Amino acid sequence: MKILVAVKRVVDHAVRIRVRPDGTGVETANVRMSINPFDKHAVEAAVQLAEAGHATEIVVVSIGPKQSTDVILTALAMGAHRGILIETDAAVETLGIAKLLRAVVTEEQPDLVLLGKQAVDDDCNHVGQMLAGLLDWPQATFASAITVSGRELTVTREVEFGRTEVAVTLPAIVTADLRLNTPRNAALPMVMKARQKPLATRPAAAFGIDLTPRLTIEKVAPPPERVPGKTLATPVELAEAIASEISQMEAI
Repeated sequence: MKILVAVKRVVDHAVRIRVRPDGTGVETANVRMSINPFDKHAVEAAVQLAEAGHATEIVVVSIGPKQSTDVILTALAMGAHRGILIETDAAVETLGIAKLLRAVVTEEQPDLVLLGKQAVDDDCNHVGQMLAGLLDWPQATFASAITVSGRELTVTREVEFGRTEVAVTLPAIVTADLRLNTPRNAALPMVMKARQKPLATRPAAAFGIDLTPRLTIEKVAPPPERVPGKTLATPVELAEAIASEISQMEAI
């Protein structure tokens, strides 16, 4: 089985997000970037499938600027075999990303495409579903467990009421939830070996896909600051404060 894993370079999850002063988006200049956490779980799932003898090759693909090679190297250090960077400095919308991934899938002919259920920078949760629709492949989203049986996968999904299992026949699309596994931290020797693995770079324009933005962001604003809490000394003060809040709400 050949697995294609899509990864994205995003602001590191430990960094405090700041909105640009002009409100055009999130500040990314001079900010630490890393692999999207959900995508890292997808890479770990692919490596575990290879270690279990279910996969023979793992190809990692990322779409973005030249600096995105760092997230591909992270995936290669975890155990992926080779990487592909579709280079573009433009902000590609989710439909454009799905179309570029479809082109890569057409060329690479993987049996399984793994990716995170969403990216933490925009939380769109679009690409996996769009890619499945463009390819007309079965899909299983929000995966918390994957079991392989021949050409069929049994995927445990995280849903509103708990968990459910679905069966999909390969080729298929699976998007990873955080509960799918615990991603490994690559040791220094693996990081050094990752730099020796094949990593091809191709311009996005070479695919001949219309990536014209269809959405207009009018303004990005940070959430309002939380009102600080109050410290009360006695239960009586607490009861009085609650009564005061209720009376104010009733007066509105």
